[in-house]
Amino acid sequence: MEALGAKFVYLASLVGFDPDTVTAYGPRVLNGLGVTVLIVALSMPIGGLIACPLAMARMSDNKILSNLAAGYIYFFRGTPLLAQLFLIYVGLGNLFGAYRGFLADIGLWSILREGFYYVIFAFALNTSAYQAEILRGGIQSVPKGQSEAGEALGLHGGQIFRKIVLPQALIVSLRPYGNELILMIKASSLASLVTVFDVMGATKFAFSRTYNLEVYLWAAIIYLVMVELIRRLWDALEHRMTRHLRHEPIKAKPATAPKEAVPA
Repeated sequence: MEALGAKFVYLASLVGFDPDTVTAYGPRVLNGLGVTVLIVALSMPIGGLIACPLAMARMSDNKILSNLAAGYIYFFRGTPLLAQLFLIYVGLGNLFGAYRGFLADIGLWSILREGFYYVIFAFALNTSAYQAEILRGGIQSVPKGQSEAGEALGLHGGQIFRKIVLPQALIVSLRPYGNELILMIKASSLASLVTVFDVMGATKFAFSRTYNLEVYLWAAIIYLVMVELIRRLWDALEHRMTRHLRHEPIKAKPATAPKEAVPA
């Protein structure tokens, strides 16, 4: 990280940013970048683990399960992430604060008092609702004939889903998943509102000390670079996963007429 900080200071100085501000607060902003990456890297897969059973419940014939999943998705997609973050951070924080002594005795208070873990929890719940709908749409896009073909081959339901339906659904869902990842990267800036020093938190700290607006330009550039890297990565991943769709079908060789037998 120190080497990266030195490069950041050098590049920022070349661009024309104030060298004193860059030297003093550039490393802090880069440390915030690590926190931002960690927030997204944890909340996305945790949300994905929640999204899988949630999507299955949403498509279930059981009305109770389907309605509960629909209500969960409706709430987290229909309310602002900022409101969800404060509900979890303030609500759970006050609840756990009432049992602070007990939690301290069992060694959990040192964790539950940190805003970082509330951010992960709130972001994971939020993205799970979006990922569930993405996955549901991908599964429903697979023609029923694919499942029927699997049954004809003697595969049971789990094998059909795992080997036939899910791979095709993931290809369809790949681009929406990339969009959700980009949205989560940009939404991670909300973590600074609950005392988490991510990129935006470190930027706000630097501005409060210097009143130099260029620090917000640093943050904008960092987010722009992250989004561009994800976009390029997703393009390469999509290109690889759909390579079989770009291959021309093998043309059958024309049949040749049998040679006539030569009379002896």
